[in-house]
Amino acid sequence: MSEELNFVLKARREKLAAIEALGVPPYAYSFDRTHVVAQAPEALADAEEGPSISVAGRLVSWRGHGKTAFAHLADESGRIQLYFRRDVLGEDGFALIDLLDIGDVVGVSGPLFRTRTGEVTVRVEELELLAKSLRPLPFGKEEVVDGVTVRHSGFSDPEQRYRQRYADLAVHPEVRALFRARSRMTTAIRTFLDDRGYLEVETPVLQPLYGGAAARPFVTHHHALDMTLYLRIADELYLKRLVVGGFERVYEIGHDFRNEGLDRTHNPEFTMLEFYEAYADYTVMMDRVESLLQAAAQAVRDSLGDTVEVPVFTTPFPRLEWQPTLNAALGLDVLAQDESSLRNLARTAGVASVEAMSRPKLLDELFQAHVESTIVEPTFVLDYPVELSPLAKPKRGNPALTERFELFARGRELANAFSELNDPIDQRQRFEAQARLRAAGDEEASGVDEDYLRAMEYGMPPMGGVGIGLDRLFMYLTDVQNIRDVILFPTLRPE
Repeated sequence: MSEELNFVLKARREKLAAIEALGVPPYAYSFDRTHVVAQAPEALADAEEGPSISVAGRLVSWRGHGKTAFAHLADESGRIQLYFRRDVLGEDGFALIDLLDIGDVVGVSGPLFRTRTGEVTVRVEELELLAKSLRPLPFGKEEVVDGVTVRHSGFSDPEQRYRQRYADLAVHPEVRALFRARSRMTTAIRTFLDDRGYLEVETPVLQPLYGGAAARPFVTHHHALDMTLYLRIADELYLKRLVVGGFERVYEIGHDFRNEGLDRTHNPEFTMLEFYEAYADYTVMMDRVESLLQAAAQAVRDSLGDTVEVPVFTTPFPRLEWQPTLNAALGLDVLAQDESSLRNLARTAGVASVEAMSRPKLLDELFQAHVESTIVEPTFVLDYPVELSPLAKPKRGNPALTERFELFARGRELANAFSELNDPIDQRQRFEAQARLRAAGDEEASGVDEDYLRAMEYGMPPMGGVGIGLDRLFMYLTDVQNIRDVILFPTLRPE
């Protein structure tokens, strides 16, 4: 901490002591607002003088002129000018003004009026300190250039903004707008599914077995039961248990956890949407995904206005088949290659650490390198090899493939879906194959989930299922390049 900052912190604490000496409580319990800031212009309408209102928020600018002072107060809805006069507030009230700082949270009451420049302003008759700021927020400077207000950030270091998201939000209204749009997107997705008869449910985050995806889990221990538990890597297997139980359309929006590296598109904790529909297959789910993405995009567009160019989805999306597309990129039949050949191909493609990879992992890496990274417009990739899709039904007419699609855009996966496997005997064989991979050292392979198999044996209806990473979807819709910019509190290395 710099000497200057130490001086500032000390000065603010001295002001706190002076405020307490005046008998003014520096931290209030509540404040009765009659309006939020954005409602003030409507309350004033076209008049020069308006009604008395009470607003509360943070002081974001300040200028004093002896017996008068001007400030701007900001709440979540916007900012408004405040006008203070010594003869209105009295000596004690004005003494408090001298002890205020930018960043303090205050409540004010008084009539609205319009200044000579036309700015809506509160003539403050009552002032209450709600929270004294002991640390200055990194507000930037503003200037008017060609009639447009330009704000220069005082808090531009990305790492510090992620670590102190509270400060980032406080000084950057555009960041608040971004996360508000993300919330609107999630609400629109819920509405889309609710309107189509899907039931929102909650399934366990702590699981005795992990499954539903290929990923390394986080491991924990429950002391009372003396058992190992895993943070879920996917919601899939529990949601499909519910379809067995008679809920024919279910969805969950929740956090999943994967014990993997951090980069621009990966955070260990992330938000997933998964939804399942009995008696549907993957062709039905393609239609669902196209319509859902249109609803999500419209919600973001409505929230952000013209500040962001949100993609307009033209449906139906193009479709590519996994095997022919990768074969064409490599100039050979990829599924006919042995593991050694696949390893050489992956090495040539620049894939790292190929020696430790299983055959399914090599196939996945080759597809990412040669196909996935080249897809720009939203495109469905269909019919993955069975060894890459342990939970999908065999493709009708070709049991070496599965009825699975993934949606890609700008080189990123946006959705993953299957015609869900509902044959318990086939499922056991695939689980056992996964268990052999796991025993051979593949930490991303799952084991045999006996309870899930028992559920299937009661009779699992045919169904289609979809998983969509909401962080990545929002990144795509807003053209954000780093996942940390769309997660309020991303995972970071220790300071």
